[in-house]
Formats: sequence, structure tokens, C-alpha cells
Amino acid sequence: MRSRYPSTSSFAYSFGPGPLTPAIKAIVAANVTVYVISFLVPAIDALAQRTLGLQPQAVVEQLRIWQPFTYMFLHGGFFHLLFNMLALWMFGVELERMWGSRFFVKFYFVAGAGAALTTLLLSFTPFAFADQLYRSVTIGASGAIYGVLLAYARYFPHRPILLYFVFPIPAKYFVMIIGAISLMSSMSGPGGGIAHTTHLGGLVAGYLYLKSGARTHFLAEIKYRYLKWRINRMRRKFDVYSGGRADDVDRRVH
Repeated sequence: MRSRYPSTSSFAYSFGPGPLTPAIKAIVAANVTVYVISFLVPAIDALAQRTLGLQPQAVVEQLRIWQPFTYMFLHGGFFHLLFNMLALWMFGVELERMWGSRFFVKFYFVAGAGAALTTLLLSFTPFAFADQLYRSVTIGASGAIYGVLLAYARYFPHRPILLYFVFPIPAKYFVMIIGAISLMSSMSGPGGGIAHTTHLGGLVAGYLYLKSGARTHFLAEIKYRYLKWRINRMRRKFDVYSGGRADDVDRRVH
């Protein structure tokens, strides 16, 4: 039987995880705002990339210590922004619902900053690409997004993801594949304007942060169980026992 009142929300939930959650909405809004301003005013775009983009040389020599955080809000083009924000929505919404907005924001920036730290450290290595990496500018939220992908694969390992929008594979294998692609690409240096080392850094930083959080929760659980045992042991001296007739409403005896 057909309903007289067709649902207005059926289409909204037919694709993706649903509407944007608060933290992701704020992150997307900030990225889109910066992109629109930079697109409309090319002079601001050039200044923003020099000042806010991640350049190891500027971080070390000019002490621009904010760059490992601000570079995540700059993008090199419309599709760069589109795919990053699309991935953030598709894989981040369920994580924010599960973790809460505060923890999700912490995780997002830890993954992004960890990715930036990876780029900074590799720029001092003796490899051939290090000198180029030291002077180049890295922009984009890809490092943080890779951290989000890692977290999604950890909590939802068997969720099917369409690789290249065609081949359905479990989330855990999807992350392994893109991680391997980034690793192989980084071995030949940062080509094509893509900092593959930053992507790998986001994966590693996200993994380490979740592992440390799991360890913290485990220790907190042990502490809670121990304190509960101590309290129950102390309460035995002042416990409450039942006595008297079964029909007596005041049959408890201290």
C-alpha cells in the first residue's frame, strides 16, 4: 500500500552516512571559505600558500610553527578540495557520532599534524628528494583524511568500499591498498605535486593516537576495577543482611 505522505528524508539517507555532524560541518565550512576567498583573490591565495602552507624551510628558519596545522585548510584546486571533503563526510561522520565531536576534532588535528611532522622529518634525511621537500610547500587535508580512513577501517573493517568507484572491497583492505600506493609513490620522491609522505604520516599518526588511546582506556578500566574491588571489600564491614519474616516490610537488619 502506498503512503499518502511520501517521506522527505528517504533520499537524504540513500547515499553516504547521512547529514554532516557538527565538527565535520565546521571543518568543511572552514575549508570551503578559505578556498573561495583564495579563488576570488589570487593575491591572497599566493600569500596564504607562503604563510599558511607547510614549508619545512619556513618552519625551521622563520619559526612559522603554525604551518603544521594551517596547511590543512588550503587546497590546490576544486577537485582537491572536493575529494578531501567528500572523503571526510563519507568516512568521518560515523566516527564523530561514535566518538563525539571533541575527540574527533582532536584526532583529526593529531593526524594532520603528525602527517606534517613526517614531512618535516623526511626533509632532513639524506635521500635525494629531501632537498626538494625542504623547500616545497605542502597544502591540503589529505594527511588528516588518511588518518580518518585508518580509523574507519579499524572500527568498521568489513564495510564494503568501492575502489575506484567500481570494485567493492572491505575497508581494511582499502586502507592497506592506498597505504601501499602512497608508500611506493614516496619512494620515488614527491612527484606530481603530491606529498605522498604526508599521506603516510597521517596513517601512522592516526594509528599511534588510537593505540595510545586504547592503552589509556585499558589502564583506566583496570584502575576502575581495582577501586571497585577495594570499595566492595570495605563495604563488607558495613554490609546489609536480610532477616525477619518475608512479609515484614522492615525486615532488613544492619
